[in-house]
Amino acid sequence: MDSCKDHQQEWESKCLPVQGPIIVGAGPSGLAAAACLTQQGVPSVVLERSNCVASLWQHRTYDRLKLHLPKKFCQLPLLGFPKDFPKYPTKQEFICYMESYAAHFSIRPRFNQAVQTAEFDSGSGFWRVKTQDSEYISRWLIVATGENAEPVISDVPGIDKFHGPVVHTSAYKSGSEFKNQKVLVVGCGNSGMEVSLDLCRHNATPHMVVRNTVHVLPREMFGFSTFGIAMALRRWFSLRLVDKFLLLMANLTLGNTDQLGLRRPKTGPIELKNVTGKTPVLDLGALSQIKSGKIKVMKGVKEITRNGAKFMDGQEKQFDSIILATGYKSNVPTWLKGCDCFTEDGMPKTPFPNGWKVENGLYTVGFTRRGLLGTASDAVKIARDVAEQWRTIKNSKTS
Repeated sequence: MDSCKDHQQEWESKCLPVQGPIIVGAGPSGLAAAACLTQQGVPSVVLERSNCVASLWQHRTYDRLKLHLPKKFCQLPLLGFPKDFPKYPTKQEFICYMESYAAHFSIRPRFNQAVQTAEFDSGSGFWRVKTQDSEYISRWLIVATGENAEPVISDVPGIDKFHGPVVHTSAYKSGSEFKNQKVLVVGCGNSGMEVSLDLCRHNATPHMVVRNTVHVLPREMFGFSTFGIAMALRRWFSLRLVDKFLLLMANLTLGNTDQLGLRRPKTGPIELKNVTGKTPVLDLGALSQIKSGKIKVMKGVKEITRNGAKFMDGQEKQFDSIILATGYKSNVPTWLKGCDCFTEDGMPKTPFPNGWKVENGLYTVGFTRRGLLGTASDAVKIARDVAEQWRTIKNSKTS
């Protein structure tokens, strides 16, 4: 490609033209996009900063993690989970599925390629993607780094004073490391709840900080997935009516969570997820431990001390360890340059369902706030759109 010819001598040997799209990220989103492109006969190059596919799952998740939703809602396009996998696959089973998926479609990511910058060259009409040791050039760029690329480390006052270990859930593996300890868990989302439950099973005493309102729903109702029921009802009823039904059933099965210190938001769970991306907590047993007193619910932290924490309600307690269950964020703004299509939080400015296509051959996959179902939908759309352009360019060269 001509755009390579203008570079300095030291870059020429490392300037790599890519015939199809450059895909940044070899997680579920990147693999889905690559597979759908392969089906359309379009080659691609997948760049991955880590040394494996699905690195978030392999390196940054706790041992007891399972899919929160049934596997039928979490499978990628063109190849589903093996039939002998359980309804809710484990972490290792999901990783196995990801590796098998990549092998099935002959997807061979270029590992240890951390993208430093990606920028559109309006003069040539190509994207220039620089890693630590190479530069890739293509007409198309697919951002597949997702909503959870980097851990969010909350700025808790006094955290530097604490004498014991402070870890984010991305580094947490098992409660066995905290056996018989008093542990402060900052955050009450799905990770905070599950980590607290895991700590209980290893005779630790978790104190879970609830800073904001939170929706807690049963994972299943009447033997069916709560998410599946909500999806089915949405075909016939309004979003708010479905939310009212979910909250009614949650109150019947789980009781009034407000009495446990878990205040519900005024906005319904599905509507809140769609608008803000905040996922409702699916209870896997943590609520019963809260009711029994094994998981202590604490109000917001006022300050971390050398030996523990002071809380907003005036209490002060000592702790052996602190676990930050404060979630993840997109890292797109740190490397995508010259593009005004993403918010400061690294999410596409154009909302679902039209955020997958941006401008100048730029696409996004895995930013729908609708999990792997949204990822699958976007990957199919992107592949079709790129394939149409690919065939047009190919035909123009042969005519």
